[in-house]
Amino acid sequence: MNDHIHSGGSGEEHDHGALGDAEYADFMELAAEEGFDLEEVEDAIEAAGHGPLPVLAVVGRPNVGKSTLVNRIIGRREAVVEDKPGVTRDRVTYEAEWAGRRFKVVDTGGWEQDVLGIDASVAAQAEYAIEAADAVVFVVDAKVGATDTDEAVVRLLRKAGKPVVLCANKVDGPSGEADAAYLWSLGLGEPYPVSALHGRGTGDMLDQVLAVLPEAPRETFGGAGVGGPRRIALIGRPNVGKSSLLNKVAGEERVVVNELAGTTRDPVDELIELGGVTWKFVDTAGIRKRVHLQQGADYYASLRTAAAVEKAEVAVVLIDAAESISVQDQRIITMAVEAGRALVLAYNKWDTLDEERRYYLEREIETELGQVTWAPRVNVSAYTGRHMEKLVPAIETALAGWETRVPTGRLNAFLGELVAAHPHPVRGGKQPRILFGTQAGTRPPRFVLFASGFIEAGYRRFIERRLREEFGFEGTPIHISVRVREKRGARRK
Repeated sequence: MNDHIHSGGSGEEHDHGALGDAEYADFMELAAEEGFDLEEVEDAIEAAGHGPLPVLAVVGRPNVGKSTLVNRIIGRREAVVEDKPGVTRDRVTYEAEWAGRRFKVVDTGGWEQDVLGIDASVAAQAEYAIEAADAVVFVVDAKVGATDTDEAVVRLLRKAGKPVVLCANKVDGPSGEADAAYLWSLGLGEPYPVSALHGRGTGDMLDQVLAVLPEAPRETFGGAGVGGPRRIALIGRPNVGKSSLLNKVAGEERVVVNELAGTTRDPVDELIELGGVTWKFVDTAGIRKRVHLQQGADYYASLRTAAAVEKAEVAVVLIDAAESISVQDQRIITMAVEAGRALVLAYNKWDTLDEERRYYLEREIETELGQVTWAPRVNVSAYTGRHMEKLVPAIETALAGWETRVPTGRLNAFLGELVAAHPHPVRGGKQPRILFGTQAGTRPPRFVLFASGFIEAGYRRFIERRLREEFGFEGTPIHISVRVREKRGARRK
């Protein structure tokens, strides 16, 4: 989970992000001179310096309280809760914290029951969520007890081999704990009696979740000094040509291609050599799309995309250039950005565009995708192979930006000049200042800025824009957090 840099080649792990020992000591001295609480500064660097967070999937059959439990875990009402299954949401991944540890929660609360029966539905949603997870909370209705559907999910969990915490939900009082005890029969270990609605027992369950969640991600990203090929996720709406693109870069038919969206069902990881380098491409076309299940299929697609993005270093988002940029395109891009992955935008079917469509596409890109102007762009045709040679350089550019680190001294010289030339606007008679900062992590670049007062979102965006102008960071999101210096009197109280 931690994206720590080991200084001095000793392999010793530090809790100060990407800063080496000497740089960290100098930085803490600077923080002390500016009047910051050093313990808070250490916490800020550690929080910003983390790498990919471990992933917890919440699975179970319909109406057992999965979304209610997710809301309880994340501490706010974000997951949609309804009395019927099939509530499709745009976002299925949330960030949570318990006992000082942070992790991601994947909510699998919504899907459609299909004509083949509930078992098929549960198998589909559980399969896709478990794929991305480091651990699983399996939610069972203690009042109903273990059903055949629950048994089907248990078989999936055993096959996946992931750590499982068994949550016996809807135990609202001591009398319900006997019902929970019957769930030992599932063979998953101790059932934790919980009332997701009232919060009863969730603390003990989360303690067990932390016990089984890894401190570090289960996969080590490829790259220099680590070994293993770099992972590239091909993501996008159904039928934008992901499988065709994979076949073209592979130089052979490795994936079934069909005009029907959702042809690919199982995950396809392909080792492909391009430009003398071996890459691992992950085709994410796979969704179970049935005629009567448009919403359900979209939900499965979002789970599949989230799973692939979590495992990847670079997300290549395919966009159908022949069609208008859709809300779904924007959501998929946002998913990759929020996951902190390097990003390349590939506009497919470019060979089918006439001059008028190209003109309107450029306008759409300006208006709809203005937030990711930093992402490398390639115009390709997966069908004819046009401009495919530009894909790898774009990926390499994005990876380089993703791994870029600015030394603290150079960053603070830049911040000093920036603040002097463009100070923060005066608000309420006060003018907050950026005092100093550091880059606490890479992959993606994560900065912590320390300020004398609250820094507005618009000024943060200005800082990010200038960071990109000065240091590049092409193809990568940038995370900026700001810590405000407390008044000395308030800190003594």
